[in-house]
Amino acid sequence: MVNKGKNIFLVVRDVFSDYLVRNGHRKTPERFRILEEIYGLEGHFDAEGLFGMLSGKKVGVSRATIYNTIELLLACDLITRHQFGKGMAVYEKSFEFKQHDHLLCEDCGVVLEFCDPRIQQVRSMIGSLLGFKVTHHSLILYGKCDKLATAKHCEHFDMNVKKK
Repeated sequence: MVNKGKNIFLVVRDVFSDYLVRNGHRKTPERFRILEEIYGLEGHFDAEGLFGMLSGKKVGVSRATIYNTIELLLACDLITRHQFGKGMAVYEKSFEFKQHDHLLCEDCGVVLEFCDPRIQQVRSMIGSLLGFKVTHHSLILYGKCDKLATAKHCEHFDMNVKKK
């Protein structure tokens, strides 16, 4: 059986390579190493944490290269940026990953992901009623996690919740 993560990385690498060529950017080993690290991660990450991970693995990549590569990956839709408060941007891989939304606990900072089909229905309804094509969205609900932070399934809303 072939590793699905490896297959996705090969496709993502090609998408990134094509984007770099089309937009006149250099295809450097450092950029592809950053991409590989990101697509090996689970959940959200920040630029400084990514720098620390790569430094810990003795990968010679500067902070500037990480920040510049993140901007390129955002531009070609391979990662998504989120602002979960406190002014720090976090990112997550976005190629072939299911649309989801977030709950943020204001007490402990835990971020929970959830997917609710009713949000997709709202997107479709807006498109039909207003003639507006929704290309993407971001929904962050802020509150207190209480028991939800340790729950794997929230029966109140009948949606899957995953801690990230």
